[in-house]
Amino acid sequence: MYEIDYDGRRLAFYHPGVGAPISAGLLEVSIAYGCRKFIACSGCGVLEAGITLGDLIVENAAVRDEGVSYAYAEPSREIAADPDGVDALVRTLEERNIPHRVAKTWTTPAPYRETRKLVDQRVGEGCLTVEMEAAAMIAVARYRKVTFGQVLYGGDDLSGDEWDVRGWQSKEDLRENLFWLAADAVLHL
Repeated sequence: MYEIDYDGRRLAFYHPGVGAPISAGLLEVSIAYGCRKFIACSGCGVLEAGITLGDLIVENAAVRDEGVSYAYAEPSREIAADPDGVDALVRTLEERNIPHRVAKTWTTPAPYRETRKLVDQRVGEGCLTVEMEAAAMIAVARYRKVTFGQVLYGGDDLSGDEWDVRGWQSKEDLRENLFWLAADAVLHL
């Protein structure tokens, strides 16, 4: 975990790892250290063909297709995101005139099981994206009574018959801009 002075305020940040167990565990640790307001930013797979590399999606709910969230929240098909976190992100994006969408995501621990059938089912449930951490982090934050929001950037494309990696993990400028956007959003909380 690192700390910087940002706009005259203390801001801590860390990389939460990949996958629900590690991200939930590190969120727990940061809460134990005293952090109370969180904005996460990360890449994701897109499930709709019109979402281009780098498009921003603020998640408002997650389909729970992983196990960690069930240790923190009662069983349900999906878990709603914290409205305060969603609002902080939307306000920040609107202030900067950055196009974005607000939508549901699909959290799964099994990227190699994102089959055409499952992608179609999740799209039918309203999911625009797929990732590996959101449901768990939302559940931990809710359980620990801290504020949490997450913005995703469109990465690889799962909307077609073949997976299109689109070189999404090498977009360092996009990732850095997203980090500073998240830093601004957390100041709105």
